Amino acid sequence: MSSSPHKTLVYIISAPSGSGKSTLVNELLKSVSGLEFSISYTTRAPRGSETDGRQYYFVSRPEFETMIRNDEFLEHAEVFGNYYGTARRFLQEAEKNGRDLLLDIDVQGAAQIQKKIPEAISIFILPPNRKTLEERLRKRGEDREEVIQRRLVTAAEEIENYGRYNYILVNDRLEESIEILQSIVRAERWTRSGDVLPADKKTIIEMADNCRLANVGQRLQPILGSFKIGALESARPS
Repeated sequence: MSSSPHKTLVYIISAPSGSGKSTLVNELLKSVSGLEFSISYTTRAPRGSETDGRQYYFVSRPEFETMIRNDEFLEHAEVFGNYYGTARRFLQEAEKNGRDLLLDIDVQGAAQIQKKIPEAISIFILPPNRKTLEERLRKRGEDREEVIQRRLVTAAEEIENYGRYNYILVNDRLEESIEILQSIVRAERWTRSGDVLPADKKTIIEMADNCRLANVGQRLQPILGSFKIGALESARPS
């Protein structure tokens, strides 16, 4: 069994708005120990019951731009006129505490992280189709019609980047999706630790492997088709 010190793993999770990512991340954090969650900074105003330091750290645009100048972000991007970013300190704290880091970020931020941390494990969450995504966005009741339409256009643009991710998780049935996400996190820990793989964990490894980019194949075609996206011929993780 390996006795090497823990090396912090970085998990990137991206998804179009309305794909159920927040619910999956919350369930993952409840069920898998040793994960630190990076709360993003943003310049947008809080929505509904959102509070500072819980969903986001809400800061002013000048504050955010000062943080950029001070190189305090692992990644940052401007989306719909607002800044979003992941503070570098979260990775430093995870490393100090011997834990893994979970990042909930968009495709722009993910691309930046993948350049800086090539070994990061990236997971893209897809809705089962465009119609379901639109229904979920409407059910939230948060956005005006023009915002919903803009989110659907943005979703298609984001989904075009699926080939840059290690894993593709189609969030169709919630309980099953939660189990799959847990399996991916655990499987990566086992395979990267160098430890002897427990014999009773084979099912978990297989569940994770089924979602690897190289193995999703034809399952993606109807989803991509619903967004009028063609398959990437040379799709592979960055």
